[in-house]
Amino acid sequence: MIWIWLHGLVRRRTARMAAAAAGVAVAVALLACLGAFLAASKATMTARAASGVAVDWQVQVTGGTDPGSVLGTVRADPATRQALPVGFAQTSGFTYTGPTAQTTGSGVVLGVPDGYFRAFPGEVRTLTGSGTGVLLAQQTAANLHAGPGDTISVGRVGVAPARVRVDGVVDLPQADSLFQKVGASPGSQPSAPPDNVLLLPQALWHQVFDPQARTRPDLVTTQLHVRRSHALPSDPAAAYTAITAAARNLEARTAGGAMVGNNLGAALGSAREDAAYAQILFLFLGLPGAVLAGLLTAAIAGAGATRRRREQALLRSRGASVRQVTWLAAVEAAVVGVAGSVVGLAVAALVGRVAFGSARFGATTATAVAWTVGAAVAGLVIAALTVLVPAYRDARAMTVSAGRLTVGRTRAPGWSRYGLDFVLLAAAGAVFAVTGRNGYQLVLAPEGQPTISVSYWAFAGPALLWLGTGLLAWRLYDLLLGRGRRLVGAGLRPLAGGLSGTVAGSMARQRRLLARSIVLLALAVAFAASTATFNSTYRRQAEVDAQLTNGADVTVTESPGASVGPDQARRLAAVPGVKSVEPLQHRFAYVGSDLQDLYGVRPGTIRGATALQDAYFTGGTAKQLTRTLAAKPDSILVSAETVKDFQLGPGDLLNLRLQDGRTKRFTTVPFHYIGIVKEFPTAPKDSFLVANAAYVAQKTGSATIGAFLVDTGGRHIAPVAHRIRSLLGPTATVTDLATTRRVVGSSLTAVDLAGLTRVELTFALLLAAASGGLVLALGLAERRRTFAIATALGANRRQLRGFVSGEAATLAIGGLVAGGLIGALVSQMLVKVLTGVFDPPPSAPTVPWPYLTVVVLITVAALAAVAATAVRLARRPAVQVLREL
Repeated sequence: MIWIWLHGLVRRRTARMAAAAAGVAVAVALLACLGAFLAASKATMTARAASGVAVDWQVQVTGGTDPGSVLGTVRADPATRQALPVGFAQTSGFTYTGPTAQTTGSGVVLGVPDGYFRAFPGEVRTLTGSGTGVLLAQQTAANLHAGPGDTISVGRVGVAPARVRVDGVVDLPQADSLFQKVGASPGSQPSAPPDNVLLLPQALWHQVFDPQARTRPDLVTTQLHVRRSHALPSDPAAAYTAITAAARNLEARTAGGAMVGNNLGAALGSAREDAAYAQILFLFLGLPGAVLAGLLTAAIAGAGATRRRREQALLRSRGASVRQVTWLAAVEAAVVGVAGSVVGLAVAALVGRVAFGSARFGATTATAVAWTVGAAVAGLVIAALTVLVPAYRDARAMTVSAGRLTVGRTRAPGWSRYGLDFVLLAAAGAVFAVTGRNGYQLVLAPEGQPTISVSYWAFAGPALLWLGTGLLAWRLYDLLLGRGRRLVGAGLRPLAGGLSGTVAGSMARQRRLLARSIVLLALAVAFAASTATFNSTYRRQAEVDAQLTNGADVTVTESPGASVGPDQARRLAAVPGVKSVEPLQHRFAYVGSDLQDLYGVRPGTIRGATALQDAYFTGGTAKQLTRTLAAKPDSILVSAETVKDFQLGPGDLLNLRLQDGRTKRFTTVPFHYIGIVKEFPTAPKDSFLVANAAYVAQKTGSATIGAFLVDTGGRHIAPVAHRIRSLLGPTATVTDLATTRRVVGSSLTAVDLAGLTRVELTFALLLAAASGGLVLALGLAERRRTFAIATALGANRRQLRGFVSGEAATLAIGGLVAGGLIGALVSQMLVKVLTGVFDPPPSAPTVPWPYLTVVVLITVAALAAVAATAVRLARRPAVQVLREL
């Protein structure tokens, strides 16, 4: 009996089963794609975090402990790939007697062993001269006005100065970690690396500083720089736990004789937060699509519900039991689930190979297999819920006579009678009020803790809103198609003519099915709109973050000791490819006893040189506040923290102490507070000030520039940066947006959403088209009997077109309008709740109008194609159609 039933389904209900299997395939493919991408992203985060660390461990040998014994313990660890001792000595300063005598303050001298630069290539970058020997840090070279070939004097505490000849000038890209206080808490770390640094070969370093070590051993220490095996777990959180445990194990084995500066652990600690956000994105952007695919499958299966009930009633009238009927439904569900899962997994593998170059999306084999199995199981569950469960429920709850009824009175759904849609919307508002408030942490990663906390409660807001608005749309369209049938008939008059009332009456009798189809289309459009809007906002804010960090397309940062005026801008503007150059002052000012960064800008041109958004300011727009800076030169923008600490109000006098360029003493300069600045190009994340550069120069007697923002028009950024580096040499630091974009961005730096975005938006587009066209096609197919009877009674082509086009137009207009409204609401909530993903937060979501236009056009085209096909098929001879039924 089962094989007969299955053969009949495949032969006579091929389209319905294929459509249901397609819905399952979409869900399986989407889950497999997103799951494999999530796993691959986590592995990428771990690899990138590890590769960005120059020295994995800096092992500080404590006083009284033999460095050799600690070195032996470190090298005995199987995970150690390289371990070298590095000497650190405090110096009283450096002196260079060239054309003019230059002397610096205190500094640090490193003793570097042979092979160090090969073992740790990311720690030092040669700028000029030799890459070995006596190497002077870039800023120190600028302070001394010294370079390769010059002889400088190295001050030693309690011992006469030593003289060395400079072989090269270098940059220290990892200076912050290199000069950390190993074992100190994050709050007690130095705010900046030392200004003056010299690197000596280890033998020469011992020769110079062993005498100082005998008199002042507290000023001479030894560190072991260690490179570890990066064969770590692919998940950043697990990798962080493993490397942290290994560091603590070393400290225990040395009995406190060594403290580990765990640079690799710090990098992985940041990556685990990124991984948590990636997981959140998977849930926010992936699960709604899978749920929508499940709803589409349910709608496809529900389109033939009346026919299925009649078939079950016929089987039961001929002696089939409820159990046998259930088994037959289980067979149909299994065929749909297996076929859909196989097709979905094949599609996922194809998408992975096309979009990511690998069927596994770059994930490990074990992880890819796990997600494949999970997605297939999800497909079988969807098939069971949409095919088997309704059939079992009908078989258990309905009598044979009730199942054979074609027309009957339907009750309003239970959720409608109890107002579930209003309850869900109220709950969504309450959750959003909590999760959307300032200071709410979606992901909490406590410093030094092996675990992180993710507030999955935040998912409730968008999820409840999505469901609540969907059910509300169902209620409204059910009411419109029922009691508002006259209004619907009037709207359909251009399509149906004199039959508009009849068409409206027909849709009123089918309003449950039609309202469900409208809501399904609306949810699909909302999913496409919210996903596309989030992805567009993400890309835009990642670019804004890079602009904030770097300042402009190319930024030239002068050494702190350099005295470069605004005229340097003309020299930079002459470089081929440069569109404009904006000078930016960088000073330090005392606000009371608090030392803060102060940026002097040219108000008339700063907005054209870099990206300034209104969200960066409070108290006015970017345009308004820069105009005020120009009109009132003594105006100043301060941070919110400063406003709170000093109880400032608009127009209040704020006296700052700035260093006078002539006397080098701090002098009081009056300013007037006009607004709050929260973000600014090249500025730190904490408190800072923004003022009029001309006013600052006038009051301090110095127009010294700290940085130049170079605009290339967004083209040829890397070549222009190379030309500027060649022009300036080691006297300044040149950074470009292309490099910064790869290194920094939003808090999901390691997650490349480009490929994922294409996959998600393609699925969203398919779901929107399928939700409209496929459901309409199946609904019309199930009413072939109605159209055949109408044809037999003399209905012409125009009248049949009125019936079909009226239903298609109602579905299109209702679904697109409701989908647009739901998508707008969900997008706003998504961007607000996921504020932690964006740094800085966007002032408003970025709407991808071209993509949304394509969604609308393809959906309308799918509905139009289905309607045209249905009209053509409806003209077949009525006797032939009825015989097939």
